[in-house]
Amino acid sequence: MSINSTSSKDYGRLENVLIIGNGGRENSLAWAIQKNELVKKVYLIPGNAGSERINKCERIRIDINNKNKLVEKLDFLKINLIVIGPEVPLANGLADFLRKKDYKVFGPGKDGARLEYSKSWAKEFMRDANIPTAKFWTVNSLEEATKIINSSSIPLVVKADGLASGKGVFIPASKDECYRAAESIFNGKFGKSGDIVVLEEKIQGPEVSVFALCDGKRYILLPTAQDHKRLNEQDKGPNTGGMGAYSPAPLLTKDYLDRIIKEIIEPTIDELNKKNIDYKGVIYFGLMITKYGPKVIEYNCRFGDPECQTIMPLMDQDFVFLLEKCSMGNLTGDEKIDNPDKVSGCVIATSKGYPQEYLTGFPIKIGKIDSSDCQIFDSGTCLNKNGELLTDGGRVLSIVCQEKDFDMVFEKAYKNLKEINFEGIYFRNDIGHQVRKKFSREN
Repeated sequence: MSINSTSSKDYGRLENVLIIGNGGRENSLAWAIQKNELVKKVYLIPGNAGSERINKCERIRIDINNKNKLVEKLDFLKINLIVIGPEVPLANGLADFLRKKDYKVFGPGKDGARLEYSKSWAKEFMRDANIPTAKFWTVNSLEEATKIINSSSIPLVVKADGLASGKGVFIPASKDECYRAAESIFNGKFGKSGDIVVLEEKIQGPEVSVFALCDGKRYILLPTAQDHKRLNEQDKGPNTGGMGAYSPAPLLTKDYLDRIIKEIIEPTIDELNKKNIDYKGVIYFGLMITKYGPKVIEYNCRFGDPECQTIMPLMDQDFVFLLEKCSMGNLTGDEKIDNPDKVSGCVIATSKGYPQEYLTGFPIKIGKIDSSDCQIFDSGTCLNKNGELLTDGGRVLSIVCQEKDFDMVFEKAYKNLKEINFEGIYFRNDIGHQVRKKFSREN
């Protein structure tokens, strides 16, 4: 990655960076940021058991909802840049609060985060901007939903309006399943997030992830990615937060990406400006490549997980400068992220039972790992009083590797997975099936 006019003179105050969040995404961001020689310390609130294994990184245990204590701590640590990882603090307006305290923050305010925390608002936003997306209906009761389900001649997808940890989307196989999905949402499956339900036309095609770092007016694209949301192999089973990913996505040729920029990315940023939303952060475009062209499935107001773990190893030490430039509204339009000379892949090791109920607290045993261009980012781990690494979440570890082609990437990743064990460990064996053997960077 190369950025014009980067020097220690221009970026002298990046010694202390704070990342808010506790997953594999935040650990991979910390890993990428600490590579810059100007960065002396990366703090994570709260981080997890793997955070302090990363060079220059330290966990801070403080409640981010206690705003006065948080500001006291940030002042004491002399924080120069704050990166907010998860969607919930963004939806709660943490970025707005910190900006009012004169901190540089990478992450949108509450108004921008609405792209993710209200699917109905996001769909109306796309309609206003003439951005291609699936036909939709917004309903406020099961009675309304039932009428649309019964009268619809097309297959439907059912979505809870608010945040649901990536589990609020249902893809029914029948009208009866459609009704039962809507019923479960309105009956409180996701609490207040299910007060409104979005019914969408079911569209077909491969899904891809595109990320734009935005400074409010200008943007720069990161390498593309494809993730695997379904729990089981052959893309079957319930939706999850993500079981693995790879980057870049060969499906997106330069010409097709140019089309996405013209039809989706630039209209999105233009519409944000029309609505007076000063968006300083990453916009995640969840897209489906249909026979009619690209369509937006969803927006996220943060880096995807596990796409972030997959992409960060492709970034060089200047990545943190892009985050700072976005936080200050200072992108010039001349910045450029070079095409990486390697490809990257990630496989997630999960707890048995995820994404439903699962047990935690099992010891994690890690054997001899091939660490050459490979990383293990802790996603859901903790330490017991004896310092033993334990499972502490549904998604436990992100195993990431880089190589010259995807066959080699996933050969290394699965070789490393054989060295990892904990009770109930589960992972998909077919992550990257779209690009293993059939595609490689050499073709």
